[in-house]
Amino acid sequence: MSESKNNQLKRSLGLSFNIAVLIGGTIGVGILRTPGSIASLLGNYWLIIFSWIFGGLYVLLGANSYAELGAMLPKAGGSYNYIKKAFGNYAGFLSGWFDYITNAIPPAFYCIVISEYLIILFPSLKDYSTVMAISLLIAFVLIHLSGVKNGSVIQQITSFLKVICFVALVVACFMYSGIQVPAIKTDNSFFQIGLIFGFFKSLQLIIGTYNGWNSVCFFAEENDDPGKNIPKSLFSGVILVVVIYTLVNIAFFHVLSVETLSKSNLAAADVAKILFGENGAIIVTVISIFSLISILNAFMMIPPRILYGLSRDGFFIEKGTQVNKGGTPITALLVSSFFSLFLICIGSFEVLFSFAAFISIIVWGLAYASLIKLRNREPNLPRPYVAFWHPWSSIIAILASVALLAGFIYSDPKSFIIIVGITIVSYPLFLVLKKN
Repeated sequence: MSESKNNQLKRSLGLSFNIAVLIGGTIGVGILRTPGSIASLLGNYWLIIFSWIFGGLYVLLGANSYAELGAMLPKAGGSYNYIKKAFGNYAGFLSGWFDYITNAIPPAFYCIVISEYLIILFPSLKDYSTVMAISLLIAFVLIHLSGVKNGSVIQQITSFLKVICFVALVVACFMYSGIQVPAIKTDNSFFQIGLIFGFFKSLQLIIGTYNGWNSVCFFAEENDDPGKNIPKSLFSGVILVVVIYTLVNIAFFHVLSVETLSKSNLAAADVAKILFGENGAIIVTVISIFSLISILNAFMMIPPRILYGLSRDGFFIEKGTQVNKGGTPITALLVSSFFSLFLICIGSFEVLFSFAAFISIIVWGLAYASLIKLRNREPNLPRPYVAFWHPWSSIIAILASVALLAGFIYSDPKSFIIIVGITIVSYPLFLVLKKN
Protein backbone atom coordinates (compact mmCIF):
# COMPACT_ATOMS: atom_id res chain seq x y z
CA MET A 1 0.00 0.00 0.00
CA SER A 2 1.27 3.48 -0.83
CA GLU A 3 2.14 5.84 1.97
CA SER A 4 0.19 8.98 2.83
CA LYS A 5 1.92 12.34 2.34
CA ASN A 6 4.95 12.65 4.63
CA ASN A 7 3.68 9.72 6.71
CA GLN A 8 1.17 11.96 8.52
CA LEU A 9 -1.85 10.51 10.28
CA LYS A 10 -5.19 11.73 8.88
CA ARG A 11 -7.48 14.05 10.86
CA SER A 12 -10.57 11.97 10.14
CA LEU A 13 -11.93 11.07 13.61
CA GLY A 14 -14.55 13.01 15.57
CA LEU A 15 -16.38 13.18 18.89
CA SER A 16 -18.56 10.11 18.27
CA PHE A 17 -15.48 7.96 17.63
CA ASN A 18 -13.80 9.33 20.78
CA ILE A 19 -16.73 8.37 23.00
CA ALA A 20 -17.04 5.00 21.24
CA VAL A 21 -13.36 4.12 21.65
CA LEU A 22 -13.41 5.15 25.33
CA ILE A 23 -16.45 2.97 26.06
CA GLY A 24 -15.28 0.21 23.74
CA GLY A 25 -11.74 0.26 25.14
CA THR A 26 -12.91 0.23 28.76
CA ILE A 27 -16.04 -1.90 29.25
CA GLY A 28 -15.14 -5.55 28.73
CA VAL A 29 -15.80 -8.88 30.41
CA GLY A 30 -14.05 -7.57 33.52
CA ILE A 31 -17.27 -6.02 34.83
CA LEU A 32 -19.06 -9.35 34.22
CA ARG A 33 -16.44 -11.31 36.19
CA THR A 34 -14.97 -9.04 38.88
CA PRO A 35 -18.09 -8.34 41.05
CA GLY A 36 -17.87 -11.86 42.49
CA SER A 37 -14.13 -11.62 43.19
CA ILE A 38 -14.55 -8.22 44.85
CA ALA A 39 -17.50 -9.47 46.93
CA SER A 40 -15.31 -12.31 48.22
CA LEU A 41 -12.51 -9.88 49.11
CA LEU A 42 -14.64 -7.26 50.86
CA GLY A 43 -17.88 -8.99 51.91
CA ASN A 44 -19.68 -5.72 52.63
CA TYR A 45 -22.29 -4.20 50.29
CA TRP A 46 -21.53 -0.53 51.03
CA LEU A 47 -17.76 -1.06 50.92
CA ILE A 48 -18.06 -2.78 47.54
CA ILE A 49 -20.17 0.04 46.05
CA PHE A 50 -17.85 2.63 47.63
CA SER A 51 -14.83 0.89 46.04
CA TRP A 52 -16.36 1.12 42.53
CA ILE A 53 -17.32 4.77 43.03
CA PHE A 54 -13.88 5.56 44.51
CA GLY A 55 -12.23 4.01 41.44
CA GLY A 56 -14.56 6.05 39.23
CA LEU A 57 -13.78 9.33 41.03
CA TYR A 58 -10.05 8.61 40.72
CA VAL A 59 -10.48 8.08 36.98
CA LEU A 60 -12.62 11.24 36.70
CA LEU A 61 -9.85 13.28 38.35
CA GLY A 62 -7.46 11.74 35.85
CA ALA A 63 -9.78 12.67 32.96
CA ASN A 64 -9.63 16.29 34.12
CA SER A 65 -5.81 16.30 33.83
CA TYR A 66 -5.75 14.31 30.58
CA ALA A 67 -8.33 16.67 29.02
CA GLU A 68 -5.86 19.56 29.32
CA LEU A 69 -2.83 17.47 28.31
CA GLY A 70 -4.52 15.85 25.30
CA ALA A 71 -5.94 19.14 24.01
CA MET A 72 -2.60 20.92 24.61
CA LEU A 73 -0.40 18.25 22.96
CA PRO A 74 -2.64 16.42 20.44
CA LYS A 75 -0.07 13.86 19.29
CA ALA A 76 -0.24 10.12 18.63
CA GLY A 77 0.87 8.02 21.58
CA GLY A 78 -1.00 9.75 24.42
CA SER A 79 0.73 9.84 27.83
CA TYR A 80 4.20 9.32 26.41
CA ASN A 81 4.18 12.78 24.78
CA TYR A 82 3.25 14.66 27.97
CA ILE A 83 5.79 12.84 30.15
CA LYS A 84 8.57 13.26 27.57
CA LYS A 85 7.93 17.00 27.25
CA ALA A 86 7.86 17.49 31.03
CA PHE A 87 10.59 15.11 32.24
CA GLY A 88 12.82 14.43 29.25
CA ASN A 89 13.59 11.66 26.79
CA TYR A 90 14.29 8.77 29.17
CA ALA A 91 11.07 9.30 31.17
CA GLY A 92 9.19 9.49 27.87
CA PHE A 93 10.91 6.39 26.50
CA LEU A 94 10.18 4.33 29.63
CA SER A 95 6.57 5.46 29.99
CA GLY A 96 5.99 4.97 26.26
CA TRP A 97 7.16 1.38 26.35
CA PHE A 98 5.29 0.73 29.60
CA ASP A 99 2.16 2.02 27.89
CA TYR A 100 2.89 -0.04 24.79
CA ILE A 101 3.32 -3.28 26.76
CA THR A 102 0.07 -2.64 28.65
CA ASN A 103 -1.86 -2.05 25.44
CA ALA A 104 -0.16 -4.56 23.11
CA ILE A 105 -0.91 -7.65 25.22
CA PRO A 106 -4.75 -7.41 25.32
CA PRO A 107 -5.42 -8.15 21.60
CA ALA A 108 -3.97 -11.67 21.98
CA PHE A 109 -5.90 -12.21 25.20
CA TYR A 110 -9.19 -11.00 23.70
CA CYS A 111 -8.80 -13.11 20.54
CA ILE A 112 -8.37 -16.22 22.69
CA VAL A 113 -11.25 -15.35 25.04
CA ILE A 114 -13.63 -14.62 22.12
CA SER A 115 -12.77 -18.02 20.64
CA GLU A 116 -13.49 -19.64 24.03
CA TYR A 117 -16.90 -17.92 24.21
CA LEU A 118 -17.69 -19.02 20.65
CA ILE A 119 -16.93 -22.60 21.72
CA ILE A 120 -19.52 -22.22 24.52
CA LEU A 121 -22.10 -21.31 21.86
CA PHE A 122 -20.84 -23.87 19.34
CA PRO A 123 -19.25 -26.84 21.20
CA SER A 124 -18.31 -28.58 17.94
CA LEU A 125 -15.57 -25.94 17.48
CA LYS A 126 -13.73 -26.95 20.66
CA ASP A 127 -10.69 -28.31 18.77
CA TYR A 128 -10.21 -25.06 16.82
CA SER A 129 -9.69 -22.51 19.60
CA THR A 130 -6.22 -21.37 18.50
CA VAL A 131 -7.19 -21.38 14.81
CA MET A 132 -10.23 -19.19 15.56
CA ALA A 133 -8.12 -16.80 17.66
CA ILE A 134 -5.54 -16.41 14.86
CA SER A 135 -8.29 -16.03 12.23
CA LEU A 136 -9.94 -13.32 14.33
CA LEU A 137 -6.63 -11.47 14.65
CA ILE A 138 -5.99 -11.66 10.89
CA ALA A 139 -9.54 -10.44 10.14
CA PHE A 140 -9.09 -7.35 12.33
CA VAL A 141 -5.62 -6.68 10.87
CA LEU A 142 -7.15 -6.68 7.37
CA ILE A 143 -9.96 -4.35 8.50
CA HIS A 144 -7.51 -1.85 9.93
CA LEU A 145 -5.11 -2.12 6.99
CA SER A 146 -7.98 -0.95 4.80
CA GLY A 147 -8.13 2.37 6.66
CA VAL A 148 -9.01 4.20 9.84
CA LYS A 149 -12.60 4.87 8.73
CA ASN A 150 -13.55 1.17 8.76
CA GLY A 151 -12.11 0.72 12.24
CA SER A 152 -13.98 3.82 13.39
CA VAL A 153 -17.34 2.59 12.06
CA ILE A 154 -16.91 -0.84 13.69
CA GLN A 155 -15.95 0.85 16.98
CA GLN A 156 -19.05 3.03 17.02
CA ILE A 157 -21.45 0.18 16.14
CA THR A 158 -20.02 -2.35 18.60
CA SER A 159 -19.77 0.20 21.44
CA PHE A 160 -23.42 1.21 20.94
CA LEU A 161 -24.54 -2.44 20.97
CA LYS A 162 -22.46 -3.05 24.09
CA VAL A 163 -24.15 -0.20 26.01
CA ILE A 164 -27.59 -1.46 24.94
CA CYS A 165 -26.74 -4.98 26.20
CA PHE A 166 -25.57 -3.72 29.59
CA VAL A 167 -28.57 -1.40 30.02
CA ALA A 168 -30.90 -4.32 29.21
CA LEU A 169 -29.13 -6.53 31.78
CA VAL A 170 -29.38 -3.85 34.49
CA VAL A 171 -33.09 -3.25 33.77
CA ALA A 172 -33.77 -7.01 33.88
CA CYS A 173 -32.06 -7.22 37.29
CA PHE A 174 -34.10 -4.36 38.76
CA MET A 175 -37.34 -5.86 37.39
CA TYR A 176 -36.58 -9.10 39.22
CA SER A 177 -38.44 -9.25 42.54
CA GLY A 178 -37.73 -12.78 43.72
CA ILE A 179 -35.02 -11.72 46.15
CA GLN A 180 -34.85 -8.41 47.96
CA VAL A 181 -31.64 -6.45 48.40
CA PRO A 182 -29.81 -8.22 51.24
CA ALA A 183 -29.74 -6.61 54.66
CA ILE A 184 -26.55 -4.65 55.15
CA LYS A 185 -24.40 -6.19 57.83
CA THR A 186 -22.25 -3.93 59.96
CA ASP A 187 -18.63 -4.84 59.67
CA ASN A 188 -16.20 -3.49 62.26
CA SER A 189 -13.18 -5.27 60.81
CA PHE A 190 -12.33 -2.59 58.23
CA PHE A 191 -8.97 -1.81 59.78
CA GLN A 192 -7.91 -5.42 60.05
CA ILE A 193 -4.91 -6.31 57.91
CA GLY A 194 -6.88 -8.87 55.87
CA LEU A 195 -9.55 -6.39 54.86
CA ILE A 196 -7.01 -3.66 54.03
CA PHE A 197 -5.29 -6.21 51.77
CA GLY A 198 -8.69 -7.07 50.25
CA PHE A 199 -9.51 -3.40 49.70
CA PHE A 200 -6.31 -2.71 47.75
CA LYS A 201 -6.60 -5.98 45.84
CA SER A 202 -10.19 -4.98 44.95
CA LEU A 203 -9.01 -1.55 43.81
CA GLN A 204 -6.40 -3.23 41.61
CA LEU A 205 -9.18 -5.27 39.97
CA ILE A 206 -11.40 -2.19 39.68
CA ILE A 207 -8.68 0.01 38.18
CA GLY A 208 -7.95 -2.82 35.75
CA THR A 209 -11.64 -2.83 34.79
CA TYR A 210 -11.58 0.95 34.27
CA ASN A 211 -8.34 0.67 32.25
CA GLY A 212 -8.84 2.18 28.81
CA TRP A 213 -10.62 5.34 30.01
CA ASN A 214 -7.93 7.55 28.43
CA SER A 215 -8.08 5.79 25.03
CA VAL A 216 -9.11 8.97 23.20
CA CYS A 217 -5.70 10.56 23.85
CA PHE A 218 -3.93 7.95 21.71
CA PHE A 219 -5.91 9.23 18.68
CA ALA A 220 -5.55 12.99 19.39
CA GLU A 221 -3.46 13.55 16.26
CA GLU A 222 -6.22 12.06 14.10
CA ASN A 223 -9.05 14.05 15.66
CA ASP A 224 -10.70 16.79 13.59
CA ASP A 225 -10.99 19.13 16.63
CA PRO A 226 -8.92 17.79 19.56
CA GLY A 227 -9.23 20.99 21.60
CA LYS A 228 -12.99 20.50 21.95
CA ASN A 229 -13.51 16.78 21.36
CA ILE A 230 -10.94 15.35 23.79
CA PRO A 231 -12.31 17.08 26.94
CA LYS A 232 -15.94 16.43 25.94
CA SER A 233 -15.38 12.75 25.21
CA LEU A 234 -13.22 12.14 28.29
CA PHE A 235 -15.78 13.54 30.72
CA SER A 236 -18.92 12.15 29.04
CA GLY A 237 -17.34 8.74 28.40
CA VAL A 238 -15.85 8.30 31.89
CA ILE A 239 -19.09 9.39 33.62
CA LEU A 240 -21.08 6.94 31.47
CA VAL A 241 -18.68 4.07 32.32
CA VAL A 242 -18.76 4.88 36.08
CA VAL A 243 -22.58 4.95 36.04
CA ILE A 244 -22.78 1.64 34.15
CA TYR A 245 -20.28 -0.09 36.47
CA THR A 246 -21.99 1.15 39.64
CA LEU A 247 -25.47 0.23 38.36
CA VAL A 248 -24.31 -3.23 37.26
CA ASN A 249 -23.02 -3.94 40.77
CA ILE A 250 -26.17 -2.62 42.48
CA ALA A 251 -28.29 -4.60 40.00
CA PHE A 252 -26.36 -7.84 40.64
CA PHE A 253 -26.81 -7.41 44.41
CA HIS A 254 -30.52 -6.90 43.83
CA VAL A 255 -30.66 -10.46 42.50
CA LEU A 256 -28.03 -12.23 44.63
CA SER A 257 -26.74 -11.57 48.13
CA VAL A 258 -23.13 -10.51 48.74
CA GLU A 259 -22.44 -13.92 50.29
CA THR A 260 -23.81 -15.81 47.27
CA LEU A 261 -22.11 -13.58 44.72
CA SER A 262 -18.77 -13.91 46.51
CA LYS A 263 -18.69 -17.59 45.51
CA SER A 264 -19.23 -16.79 41.82
CA ASN A 265 -16.42 -16.99 39.24
CA LEU A 266 -18.60 -15.39 36.55
CA ALA A 267 -21.06 -13.19 38.43
CA ALA A 268 -23.08 -12.14 35.38
CA ALA A 269 -23.73 -15.77 34.38
CA ASP A 270 -25.07 -16.71 37.83
CA VAL A 271 -27.30 -13.63 37.88
CA ALA A 272 -28.54 -14.35 34.34
CA LYS A 273 -29.38 -17.99 35.23
CA ILE A 274 -31.77 -16.73 37.91
CA LEU A 275 -33.25 -14.10 35.58
CA PHE A 276 -33.53 -16.16 32.40
CA GLY A 277 -33.13 -19.80 33.46
CA GLU A 278 -30.62 -22.03 31.72
CA ASN A 279 -30.63 -19.70 28.71
CA GLY A 280 -29.02 -17.09 30.96
CA ALA A 281 -25.54 -18.44 30.25
CA ILE A 282 -26.12 -18.01 26.51
CA ILE A 283 -27.31 -14.41 27.00
CA VAL A 284 -24.22 -13.54 29.05
CA THR A 285 -22.00 -15.23 26.47
CA VAL A 286 -23.50 -13.11 23.69
CA ILE A 287 -23.05 -9.91 25.79
CA SER A 288 -19.46 -10.97 26.46
CA ILE A 289 -18.74 -11.49 22.76
CA PHE A 290 -20.13 -8.02 21.88
CA SER A 291 -18.04 -6.51 24.69
CA LEU A 292 -14.92 -8.32 23.55
CA ILE A 293 -15.26 -7.48 19.84
CA SER A 294 -15.61 -3.80 20.72
CA ILE A 295 -12.63 -3.80 23.09
CA LEU A 296 -10.53 -5.91 20.67
CA ASN A 297 -11.18 -3.39 17.90
CA ALA A 298 -10.07 -0.53 20.19
CA PHE A 299 -6.92 -2.35 21.27
CA MET A 300 -6.02 -3.19 17.67
CA MET A 301 -5.89 0.58 17.05
CA ILE A 302 -4.16 1.82 20.24
CA PRO A 303 -0.71 0.06 20.26
CA PRO A 304 0.18 1.13 16.69
CA ARG A 305 -0.40 4.79 17.67
CA ILE A 306 1.99 4.45 20.62
CA LEU A 307 4.57 2.71 18.41
CA TYR A 308 4.13 5.41 15.75
CA GLY A 309 4.88 8.13 18.35
CA LEU A 310 7.89 6.23 19.71
CA SER A 311 9.22 5.67 16.17
CA ARG A 312 8.86 9.34 15.26
CA ASP A 313 11.09 10.27 18.21
CA GLY A 314 13.72 7.63 17.44
CA PHE A 315 12.70 5.13 20.14
CA PHE A 316 11.75 2.44 17.59
CA ILE A 317 12.58 1.71 13.94
CA GLU A 318 12.17 4.57 11.47
CA LYS A 319 9.64 2.58 9.40
CA GLY A 320 7.33 2.64 12.41
CA THR A 321 6.13 6.04 11.12
CA GLN A 322 4.95 4.58 7.80
CA VAL A 323 1.28 5.47 7.14
CA ASN A 324 -0.81 4.05 4.28
CA LYS A 325 -3.46 5.81 2.16
CA GLY A 326 -6.21 4.89 4.59
CA GLY A 327 -4.41 6.66 7.43
CA THR A 328 -3.24 3.49 9.22
CA PRO A 329 0.29 3.37 10.70
CA ILE A 330 0.89 0.21 8.73
CA THR A 331 4.32 -0.96 9.99
CA ALA A 332 3.34 -0.27 13.61
CA LEU A 333 0.10 -2.24 13.12
CA LEU A 334 1.92 -5.22 11.57
CA VAL A 335 4.61 -5.28 14.30
CA SER A 336 1.95 -5.17 17.05
CA SER A 337 -0.09 -7.85 15.29
CA PHE A 338 2.91 -10.19 14.98
CA PHE A 339 3.49 -9.69 18.71
CA SER A 340 -0.15 -10.66 19.33
CA LEU A 341 0.19 -13.67 17.02
CA PHE A 342 3.29 -14.78 18.96
CA LEU A 343 1.39 -14.52 22.26
CA ILE A 344 -1.59 -16.45 20.89
CA CYS A 345 0.68 -19.27 19.74
CA ILE A 346 2.67 -19.60 22.98
CA GLY A 347 -0.08 -18.43 25.36
CA SER A 348 2.36 -16.93 27.87
CA PHE A 349 0.91 -13.45 28.26
CA GLU A 350 -1.05 -14.04 31.49
CA VAL A 351 1.74 -12.86 33.83
CA LEU A 352 2.26 -9.67 31.85
CA PHE A 353 -1.47 -9.04 31.54
CA SER A 354 -1.97 -9.28 35.30
CA PHE A 355 0.03 -6.13 36.02
CA ALA A 356 -1.67 -3.85 33.47
CA ALA A 357 -3.30 -1.85 36.29
CA PHE A 358 0.08 -1.62 38.04
CA ILE A 359 1.83 -0.09 35.01
CA SER A 360 -1.15 2.14 34.22
CA ILE A 361 -1.06 3.71 37.68
CA ILE A 362 2.64 4.58 37.20
CA VAL A 363 2.08 6.12 33.75
CA TRP A 364 -1.02 8.04 34.87
CA GLY A 365 0.79 9.38 37.95
CA LEU A 366 3.68 10.63 35.79
CA ALA A 367 1.19 12.26 33.40
CA TYR A 368 -0.53 14.13 36.28
CA ALA A 369 2.88 15.30 37.50
CA SER A 370 3.77 16.43 33.96
CA LEU A 371 0.69 18.68 33.92
CA ILE A 372 1.89 20.51 37.04
CA LYS A 373 5.42 20.84 35.67
CA LEU A 374 4.30 22.09 32.24
CA ARG A 375 1.94 24.63 33.83
CA ASN A 376 4.93 26.06 35.75
CA ARG A 377 7.62 25.71 33.08
CA GLU A 378 5.63 26.48 29.92
CA PRO A 379 2.63 28.61 30.95
CA ASN A 380 2.23 30.00 27.40
CA LEU A 381 1.52 26.67 25.69
CA PRO A 382 -1.89 26.77 23.97
CA ARG A 383 -4.48 25.25 26.29
CA PRO A 384 -7.91 24.88 24.63
CA TYR A 385 -9.11 23.27 27.87
CA VAL A 386 -7.84 24.20 31.33
CA ALA A 387 -8.13 21.59 34.10
CA PHE A 388 -10.42 22.75 36.89
CA TRP A 389 -9.16 23.33 40.44
CA HIS A 390 -5.51 23.18 39.36
CA PRO A 391 -3.09 22.27 40.87
CA TRP A 392 -5.10 20.62 43.65
CA SER A 393 -7.01 18.25 41.36
CA SER A 394 -3.70 16.98 39.92
CA ILE A 395 -2.06 16.80 43.37
CA ILE A 396 -4.97 14.72 44.70
CA ALA A 397 -4.72 12.45 41.62
CA ILE A 398 -0.96 12.03 42.21
CA LEU A 399 -1.44 11.27 45.93
CA ALA A 400 -4.18 8.76 45.08
CA SER A 401 -1.86 7.15 42.50
CA VAL A 402 0.97 6.87 45.04
CA ALA A 403 -1.41 5.36 47.63
CA LEU A 404 -2.77 2.88 45.08
CA LEU A 405 0.76 2.01 43.94
CA ALA A 406 1.81 1.36 47.57
CA GLY A 407 -1.27 -0.80 48.05
CA PHE A 408 -0.58 -2.73 44.84
CA ILE A 409 3.05 -3.33 45.89
CA TYR A 410 1.72 -4.71 49.17
CA SER A 411 -0.93 -6.91 47.59
CA ASP A 412 0.97 -7.94 44.41
CA PRO A 413 4.77 -7.85 45.00
CA LYS A 414 5.50 -10.19 42.05
CA SER A 415 4.20 -7.66 39.51
CA PHE A 416 6.26 -4.94 41.18
CA ILE A 417 9.44 -7.05 40.84
CA ILE A 418 8.72 -7.55 37.10
CA ILE A 419 8.24 -3.78 36.64
CA VAL A 420 11.51 -3.03 38.46
CA GLY A 421 13.24 -5.55 36.19
CA ILE A 422 11.85 -3.91 33.03
CA THR A 423 12.96 -0.49 34.33
CA ILE A 424 16.53 -1.70 35.01
CA VAL A 425 16.83 -3.23 31.52
CA SER A 426 15.31 -0.16 29.85
CA TYR A 427 18.06 2.35 30.63
CA PRO A 428 20.96 0.63 28.79
CA LEU A 429 18.59 0.06 25.85
CA PHE A 430 17.67 3.76 25.90
CA LEU A 431 21.36 4.72 25.82
CA VAL A 432 21.97 2.45 22.79
CA LEU A 433 19.03 3.94 20.90
CA LYS A 434 20.11 7.46 21.84
CA LYS A 435 23.64 6.79 20.60
CA ASN A 436 22.34 5.40 17.28
